[in-house]
Amino acid sequence: MNTGLSSAGAFTLLAIACLTIMVGCVIVPGLPTIAGHLQVSQAAGWLVTLPSLGVVLLGPLAGVCIARLGTYRALAWGLFAYGLLGAGGALLKGMPLVLADRFLLGGATALVMAAGTGLLSAFYQGSARLTMIARQGMSIELGGVIFLFIGGVLATIGWRWPFTLYLVAWLFLLMLRLWVPRPADKRAAATPADVAPLLWRVYATAFFAMVCFFTAVIMLPVRFHTLGLGEAQTGYFLSFVSLVAVGAAWLMPRVVARAGERTTLLLAFLAYGAGQGMFALAATLPLYILGGVLLGLGFGLSVPLVNHQTVAQSPVAARGKNLARLSMAIFSGQFCASFMALLPGTQPAFWAAALLALAAGPALMMLRHSGETPR
Repeated sequence: MNTGLSSAGAFTLLAIACLTIMVGCVIVPGLPTIAGHLQVSQAAGWLVTLPSLGVVLLGPLAGVCIARLGTYRALAWGLFAYGLLGAGGALLKGMPLVLADRFLLGGATALVMAAGTGLLSAFYQGSARLTMIARQGMSIELGGVIFLFIGGVLATIGWRWPFTLYLVAWLFLLMLRLWVPRPADKRAAATPADVAPLLWRVYATAFFAMVCFFTAVIMLPVRFHTLGLGEAQTGYFLSFVSLVAVGAAWLMPRVVARAGERTTLLLAFLAYGAGQGMFALAATLPLYILGGVLLGLGFGLSVPLVNHQTVAQSPVAARGKNLARLSMAIFSGQFCASFMALLPGTQPAFWAAALLALAAGPALMMLRHSGETPR
């Protein structure tokens, strides 16, 4: 059920969701050159990973801001800070200033991510909410494809130009003011009792899902490099995975309606496990493509659904804090996936992720059996 949000308002909130994946990807195509100009060549990778760490460590502060300010004002401030910190990074030089800016940008991302989902959920109920959160997942993946492409084009013009993409947050702030009404916020502070026992299992599900997904994102470029494939081919393949995830997110509400949430998440982890196994075994392109389809399927069936479950199991007053905790779980999974690169070679990392998916998925779903959220 929609409670007063126009099509333009819905588009605005879905567009804002793109900022969560955009935070790192816009500078990836020109990363070596950008790091050199910012005088952080020896820590180029941190320009991409530090925002994730900022989400994890500053997530609790984002939850407090949402509880104090309400979702609408918190989202507005988050968008302003996102644009300022993101674009302003092009004007800084040296390790301390640049890395501090990227870390704080992660905090702004946590605020945008949690408040954006919280505001979206305020306008929809039941199956309509599940559908909109599925569309939010589609927007995030489409944003990755679009902003990676635009970032690559801008990087060919000049090293500072990709940073201008962060200013799209200020455009979204204007759209928020014009087209999204301010809902009645309940700002009472949440207590630990507000976190339903099963919600911690939702966070664990999100964490392991992201470890499984991002292990492939991190290790596939390494594998493709050994096969003689260049950056462009790797980018095309990862964009293909994102498009599959968009399709899977679109189908997710229908799968939940037929099979239930627990079975849908189990299918997602089976897809993660099978996809990682395909990457470990692949010697020909068709197996890589099949693995990419399974990887995208796992993402599209899992990440939008854990967003919905967090909203459905949270009292309104605690929703902002609980969504901030979910953001922390998601980005913790991304950050921890980087440790898979410490394993010798790519094949052990793929097998480790496959075993993790096939073990964690069924175990988490068994724990959830007694308290599945309504469909």
